[in-house]
Amino acid sequence: MLTQNALSLLQDLIRIESFSSYENKTADRIAKWFDHYKILYNRKDNNLWTTNKTFDSTKPTLLLNSHHDTVKPNNAYTRNPFSPDIIDGKLYGLGSNDAGGALVSLISLFTYYYDHPNPKYNLLLVASAEEEIAGKKSLRGLLSELPKIDLAIIGEPTLMDLAVAEKGLVVFDLLIKGSPSHAAHPNTNNPLLKIPEVIKAIENLTFKKISPVLGPIKVTITQINAGNQHNVVPSEVEMVIDVRVNECYTNEEIEQKLIASLPCDVNARSLRLKSSSIDLNHPLIKSGISLGKKPYGSPTLSDQAALDCPSLKIGPGDSTRSHSADEFIYVKEIEEGISFYIQLLKSIL
Repeated sequence: MLTQNALSLLQDLIRIESFSSYENKTADRIAKWFDHYKILYNRKDNNLWTTNKTFDSTKPTLLLNSHHDTVKPNNAYTRNPFSPDIIDGKLYGLGSNDAGGALVSLISLFTYYYDHPNPKYNLLLVASAEEEIAGKKSLRGLLSELPKIDLAIIGEPTLMDLAVAEKGLVVFDLLIKGSPSHAAHPNTNNPLLKIPEVIKAIENLTFKKISPVLGPIKVTITQINAGNQHNVVPSEVEMVIDVRVNECYTNEEIEQKLIASLPCDVNARSLRLKSSSIDLNHPLIKSGISLGKKPYGSPTLSDQAALDCPSLKIGPGDSTRSHSADEFIYVKEIEEGISFYIQLLKSIL
């Protein structure tokens, strides 16, 4: 019955438009689940959270989190993105895979253990908003309202394998300065001619610490912009680089390295999207491995970036389907996901 209700919940969530910052109606629907199971809950903006019935502040707390916002459907959709049709075992619809399947599975997991008389961990369930835009009213903005978190499970599509580490992200704006002039006159300080020097310096960046699960840090030039007239040398060149950070470095260390190494102005847009990881010897990971799942490093970002505690990203669905046209998740993946989550926590609760 729990699994059937979870599937119905997901179908309802798909029917409701819930783009980031506009998730109020999906929050209302999730609240109905808690009301049905007589679970007391809290709400701030479009985030909902609740704790297990026997919450004990002297025990460590395990966060169960996934999000109910979605991106907007792309133009390649051939189906109604808000029609939760089940065809050949596939449940179609926007947000079905990212991260509706994981969300309803974690809600089911929490409901299953809600009345546990004496768990070793408190359970804290958060159905969060604005994850897709890393917004101020996402899990990040809610942390000050929540109990101290000692361990976390973040629900995202991983094929139920164990994402034991996740790369962080820092976007840097680079500014190459020069002297503006008319193109007909000599100019020995043309900023456009300095581009190769900056690119070479970026290519020569070395980060010696290589993660066993996330690999090396990846630095990618993604944008270059300068000039607006054919006969005017611009005063500056703007560049953007995307840096994917492993757990061996802090974002602040990356910032200092770039400032010291690049012959231009370097400004980080934000340092808050941190890498995250959990020890392979943690009991939660050992439990997952004993159930036949494999650990790996994830290149994609999630609400893990907001947390300072050890965290595991795991959930039904496939990350490669996220943000794709005609998004879907297999019904079987949800059924198996709920069962696996329950077994995963059995040994540590």
